[in-house]
Amino acid sequence: MANLEQRLHEYKEQKKFRGKGQLAVMLHITRLAAEHGLPLDAASLRTQKEGQVAGLSKSRIQTILKDHGIERILAEEGGRTSRGSLGNAADYVDFLNALHADGCADLPAIEAWWTDRVRDYFCGKPFTLKFDPSKSLRAIVEDLLAQAAKRQKDNPGTTYAGTVLQHLVGAKLDLILPEEKRPAHHGASVADASTARTGDFVFDDSVVHVTTASTEALLRKCKDNLDVGLHPIIVTIAESQPGLVSNAKTFKIDGRIDIIEAEQFIATNLMEWSHFAGNAQRTEIRRLIARYNEIVNEVETDPSLLIEM
Repeated sequence: MANLEQRLHEYKEQKKFRGKGQLAVMLHITRLAAEHGLPLDAASLRTQKEGQVAGLSKSRIQTILKDHGIERILAEEGGRTSRGSLGNAADYVDFLNALHADGCADLPAIEAWWTDRVRDYFCGKPFTLKFDPSKSLRAIVEDLLAQAAKRQKDNPGTTYAGTVLQHLVGAKLDLILPEEKRPAHHGASVADASTARTGDFVFDDSVVHVTTASTEALLRKCKDNLDVGLHPIIVTIAESQPGLVSNAKTFKIDGRIDIIEAEQFIATNLMEWSHFAGNAQRTEIRRLIARYNEIVNEVETDPSLLIEM
């Protein structure tokens, strides 16, 4: 058993499997092996239509977790839309088959081990906002976004940076708007195309796009917004702003869209809410973070996205 746990640990660390989509794949394939026996054929895992992992779904994963006393939702998409899920599944099948060949593929123990990793995931540390009165509000926001970017870099295939930014912007919008004007909030993994949304936050004649990257796909979406009479507003991090401005000229929509630096977009409101009084800034930051955490609890399943001060 000790040798099995060591091999599982080494495999997980080597592959850097830490995200919820990756954990979902491991649980699904392990249960599949228990149902059909080893060795498994990796080619049978692929759906013919969309190139996803066959049988992988939210309900499938929740059934497995419930068998281990876990009611909390791991992933709304069940890992189906996670980048690299098919490759991860095929790779993991090879690993299980190797364990089987060595006579140590104790599938109930393996499933229990991955379930414990899900528990670890749910207990993940939140981000930390460090309020330092000697720093500018922009620098404080920048530090928070840098934490998210680092976690994303350490966990390939995740979107921590974009998710944190989206919900910080959403929290800011909620605090400046009357309740009846507040936009709907969505999990960051819910694509606009799949929900017929025109952007991340939609108003009567304006639409806000929140992004950490300068992409042509986003500019095409902005062009589509303009074609139907909507005014696109892009909120992005400082390093991506020049690229978006340049791409907007290429698409000949510069002058028709607003491209705003996210760090200053959030910091400016904090200054205004505190009436530019330094001793009131901590209160306003707490108000922003409290609303952010409410949004995360409402639309996300990863508690490590929460922010503590």
